[in-house]
Amino acid sequence: MRFRAVLLALLLTPLVAFAQDGWRNMDGKPIAESESVKSIEGFSAMLLVTPDQDWMEKWETPREHTPHFSEAKEVGPGGELFILTFLGNPQVDPASGMTDVACDFIVQRPDGSYSIRELDMPCFKAELKGDPKGVFLTTAWLKFIAEPADPRGTWVVMVTVKDRLRAVEVPLRTSFVVR
Repeated sequence: MRFRAVLLALLLTPLVAFAQDGWRNMDGKPIAESESVKSIEGFSAMLLVTPDQDWMEKWETPREHTPHFSEAKEVGPGGELFILTFLGNPQVDPASGMTDVACDFIVQRPDGSYSIRELDMPCFKAELKGDPKGVFLTTAWLKFIAEPADPRGTWVVMVTVKDRLRAVEVPLRTSFVVR
């Protein structure tokens, strides 16, 4: 198993769907919350595991184009998955115009041991000039490569997205199966 953690340049292009008071679809209707899609006190976060090799290209489209990502629930030997975290409506410090969001990234193997356990990583600390109610990609992502020697079974991904200015934490969870 190989992971590649990459810090991205801040991608502040909001999606058309908004994350104010919870996630909403393109028609403005609320999206049901789940273990991987939640909102707490106006702060929203979403965890996605995608097989899309072109996910960054999809994300970096003009604002009027809404990117669509595939969701992965399993991967075979040699397969690649990308673990992405999105957020919406981060608190902005009125004096500095800055956000202050950190993430805990934990990936657990089928036997319960940790493959990755990174706590309190800055993941969205930026001067926010646009609408904070848009959807933003955090600045850290993980690439998972399923190697032949990796344990088979369910791998669990747990990400806690923490808006430090708002003092709110959104715990997210998803999983995928290595075949």
